[in-house]
Amino acid sequence: MTDTTYQQRRGQLETYFDRTAAETWAKLTSTAKVSRIRETVRAGRDEMRNTLLSWLPEDLRGKRLLDAGCGTGALAVEAARRGAHVVAIDLAANLVNVARERLPANLGPGSIEFHVGDMLNPALGTFDHVVGMDSLIHYKPVDIANTLETLMTRTRSSVLFTFAPKTPLLTIMHSAGLLFPRGDRAPAIVPVTGMTLCTLLRNRPNLAEWRHLRTKLVTSGFYKSQALELIHK
Repeated sequence: MTDTTYQQRRGQLETYFDRTAAETWAKLTSTAKVSRIRETVRAGRDEMRNTLLSWLPEDLRGKRLLDAGCGTGALAVEAARRGAHVVAIDLAANLVNVARERLPANLGPGSIEFHVGDMLNPALGTFDHVVGMDSLIHYKPVDIANTLETLMTRTRSSVLFTFAPKTPLLTIMHSAGLLFPRGDRAPAIVPVTGMTLCTLLRNRPNLAEWRHLRTKLVTSGFYKSQALELIHK
């Protein structure tokens, strides 16, 4: 994908997560004490991760999984423990370094291969499953759909991802900038409805054999995200 707006936003996200707020996000994804606001975000992220993992097969031996926007690696570790060969990629080198440092000595039957870069890099190959937890929430709906189409054409079984649901409260929260202090605030999240995304994907010839199955909204204080499961027929 070479869309200008996608590339521009990707650059902003790389700067934010790799430089501006890398330490903040490393702390948020640890067990360290954080503010009450960030505790709600941590709890919401934990619930969302568990939801996405519950939508994957318990036995992933012999399967290849892309963790698109792996952050500090918590989901990748759990998938590897089920036997998956996980390709974990993130734009932020500092977060990937944290993921490597936190990697357990024993992953059981699976493995994790870490990369820094773009989740759409064709050199990553094809996959049985793709998971993108909160890695697309900063993009415009058409860019989300284009990204999903690219990933789905390289995936055999399922694509699980999250988006920021378009609700009045979420819009107000983003406008007020309540999630993080101004100095380390992320680029704006773009709320969208699930119907909008499904409509954008529905009539694409490359995706004729795909359908959406489950969806779940996770709300925990200042964390609001919605998961959607796309399945290859």
